[in-house]
Amino acid sequence: MSLIGRIRPEAAPASPAAACAHCGAPAPAGAAFCCAGCEGAHALVRGLGLDAFYRRREAAEGGLRPAESPTLDFAPHAREEKGGTRSLELMVSGLTCGACVWLVEQALAAEPDVLSARVSLSARRLRVAWRGEAGRANDLAALLARLGFRVAPFSSACLRATEDAEGRALLRALGIAAFGSMNVMLVSVAVWVGWDMGEATRHALHWVAAAIALPVVLVAGMPFYRNALAGVRAGRLNMDLAVSLGVIATTLMSVSETLRNGPYTWFDGATALLALLLAGRVLDRAARRRARQAVAELLALQEGMVALLRPDGGTRMVPMESVRAGERILVAAGERLRLDAVLEAGEALLDTAATTGESLPRRFAPGAALPAGAVNLGAPFTARVTAAARDGSLAAMGRLLERAEQAKGRFVDVADRAVRFYVPIVHAVALATFLGWWLWIGVSWQEALVPAVAALIVTCPCGFAIAVPAVQAVSVGALFRRGVLVANGTALERLAGADRAVLDKTGTLTEGRPSLLPGEWDAAGLRAAASLARASRHPLARALATACPEAPAADGVREVPGRGLMHGEARLGSAAFLGLPGEDAGLTLWYRAAPGARPVAFRFADRLREDAAPTVRALGALGLEAELLSGDAAPAVAAVARQVGIAEWRAGADPAAKAARIEALRAGGHRPLMVGDGINDAAALALAHVSACPAEGTDLAQTAADLVLQKEGLSALPAAIATARRAQRLARQNIAFSLVYNVVAVPMAILGVVTPLIAALVMASSSLVVILNALRAEGAAREAG
Repeated sequence: MSLIGRIRPEAAPASPAAACAHCGAPAPAGAAFCCAGCEGAHALVRGLGLDAFYRRREAAEGGLRPAESPTLDFAPHAREEKGGTRSLELMVSGLTCGACVWLVEQALAAEPDVLSARVSLSARRLRVAWRGEAGRANDLAALLARLGFRVAPFSSACLRATEDAEGRALLRALGIAAFGSMNVMLVSVAVWVGWDMGEATRHALHWVAAAIALPVVLVAGMPFYRNALAGVRAGRLNMDLAVSLGVIATTLMSVSETLRNGPYTWFDGATALLALLLAGRVLDRAARRRARQAVAELLALQEGMVALLRPDGGTRMVPMESVRAGERILVAAGERLRLDAVLEAGEALLDTAATTGESLPRRFAPGAALPAGAVNLGAPFTARVTAAARDGSLAAMGRLLERAEQAKGRFVDVADRAVRFYVPIVHAVALATFLGWWLWIGVSWQEALVPAVAALIVTCPCGFAIAVPAVQAVSVGALFRRGVLVANGTALERLAGADRAVLDKTGTLTEGRPSLLPGEWDAAGLRAAASLARASRHPLARALATACPEAPAADGVREVPGRGLMHGEARLGSAAFLGLPGEDAGLTLWYRAAPGARPVAFRFADRLREDAAPTVRALGALGLEAELLSGDAAPAVAAVARQVGIAEWRAGADPAAKAARIEALRAGGHRPLMVGDGINDAAALALAHVSACPAEGTDLAQTAADLVLQKEGLSALPAAIATARRAQRLARQNIAFSLVYNVVAVPMAILGVVTPLIAALVMASSSLVVILNALRAEGAAREAG
């Protein structure tokens, strides 16, 4: 039985504490909760067996406030999946830390029909899947409301609102810290310069600095204090703990010196440290937001109203979210196509730069698939929607971008493990420094605190922790703007190490759109053959039908898979299907109107992509030897290999043979880059060290690939490799700089050469250097593209 209908609020034991046991707000005297809503939420958490939440959470901004039950109907937003399952994406307000994420996921997982629940803390986005009816979405939303979270259907507007709120809070803290540090510095400069002043004057300046610095340290340091406290409660140490201890120790030491009118205070060091670290956080946030902003931009392309065609020929404006697959829409001149569709009639001229990066508009013929996000530069046209908004290409690209940003590569894992190992050592070094100066050298404990605090500040691993993630976030967003969708977070790392390129032929090096060549056939024969061809989805049959658009579709055509088409006594297909001697040569369809009639050969050519040969040369210049791996006949494969300049090629390769070739290359010590577009390439794409799929590739190929080239052609591939290699160099530079910085700065702090102020400036500056170096990946991607 579902816990949604079973859990009842339980009376919690009275607590002498004045804070609510659930949300932390003030509670009436003798009461454990501030209101009935918190009492019910607390009982629900207990009933789910998730009491550990209260030990894990960070009590930020009073904890979780009770939320009203949602009045919105979430059932229409539920997405139907395969196998009778459904999914729902929600924006969750009230998530403050990892403990909240844990509570949401565990509470939903306790429901017997829920298959999965995943929360992204940075995007405040929840995706839950269950087996059952769409109406179950309202029950799940009500469960989250009873826990204290507010929910709404996820949209780009929600994403932007969350980004703006968090960004404003961080900028406010930065403004406070910067203002305070500048004023404290003005007050302290006279003391540091050593002007001749009396003790009374110096004492007064210390108190003025304290009056400015104490509120600044308290308010501007909250982002670090909250994260540090959350880590301690969860039983782990993080880098914000080192920052918090350094700032608080510096401030308390300065207060002590102020009280006894010591020669120096370090309020300027504490406030400068906060200002510079917050500046680093803002820059880091900007770097990470570049990838998330790409998701928001994709979602924004679909926002707005759509002109839905009524059965009587009229139109009505409806929200984009309400349009379903199969319905017809009218796209006016200058309007953006918000949904994936198929052009019904006429010709369409579309600007696809928003999703593919192509600078020139593209023309689409009747029956062509139109990409969502494109702008109509020509006359109005009608189209039939092929996928609802949540099932379309823009939504799929957004999910891939989020997955790429959140995934971790080898360098990220190494940095994370190093930080977890590094933080305890930082505290141990600071303690040893204090004890060494106090007990061994014999200075007073106040004087021993100076090098200890400097060591604590200067060894903070902030720069090391963000060395790699910042580069990854910037590179993923930059490549997307250059027409390359990175679908896997480790793809850049693997792409940088690729040493061999394995290329498919049809649809990869060639356009994958065969065209009919002139031959010994007449108009009547072409018309008759094209009538049969309209009944098949085979590429050659479609090319034949396109060559004679006025030919009507024949009724009662039967297709023999892999061989040809039959209509009465007429046959269209391979030479063997018609019983002709010899083998088929290249791309050829044979047609015979009746037994004994003269067969007619329709020969086709698949045009080579204009950028195929330059791409192969560019790959060679990057050190990737290319080979051609195709399932086509040997003559056609050899011809293409010769035209593009590939020496090694293999023909007649079925999916198993392609996969076996990739495995053989990996077994031989190579790191192959596989590029393919078809269903028959999916296995090889998945097995390769790294893989890429052209924009026109099948859904299965794009799902299996690590990168999707949104621009038509292959020209973006060498640029992506160059960008990936540059990103890896930047990541290594950041790691090396962080290590060298610590090797030099730590001994100087231990020996007392640097003061807390100098330590703060040096440490925060190192983080800024790392972030600014990571932002160079944006320029590298622009140059490569």
